[in-house]
Amino acid sequence: MSTLITPLFSYATIVAHAVFVVIILAAVFYRSWGRPLVEFIGRHALVLGFLAALSAVVGSLLYSGVVGYAPCELCWWQRIFLYPQVVLFGIALYKRDGGVFAYSVVLSTLAGAVALYHSYIQLGGTHSVLPCTAEGAACAKVFVNEFGYITIPTMALTVAVGLLLIALCRRLYKRMS
Repeated sequence: MSTLITPLFSYATIVAHAVFVVIILAAVFYRSWGRPLVEFIGRHALVLGFLAALSAVVGSLLYSGVVGYAPCELCWWQRIFLYPQVVLFGIALYKRDGGVFAYSVVLSTLAGAVALYHSYIQLGGTHSVLPCTAEGAACAKVFVNEFGYITIPTMALTVAVGLLLIALCRRLYKRMS
């Protein structure tokens, strides 16, 4: 099953990285050519946020529950910050409440910080500030390494950055309205 899931998620991560570049450029130039993209993302921010958070949950559950990769301590912290966002965005969608982004930005920033540190450790970082005490699933163990840099923490970082970019576009959209 890993031979199916890993390439799918790895290519999705690369596509997301390319989309992020376009979104960042659109946000910088939102007063000119970037406006339509920022408006689209801002208008559909709740749905996009829900789908991004849901992808993190589904991906991590597939890797741990189906493929059998045991999550380490840092993986659990990333999950702690990303999993509740599915519920938060689900409620926000139901109530049409854009206030969810105040919580999402904090949770995504924390998830991103942990994922960035975890990526550093997995990609060869030698100065470990937080030792992993996980039995059987050490934080430095690399289960996935595609294209020389895409690991499971890189995928989590991608979701966190994606949620932050959606929040940014939502804010710009509200400012334009």
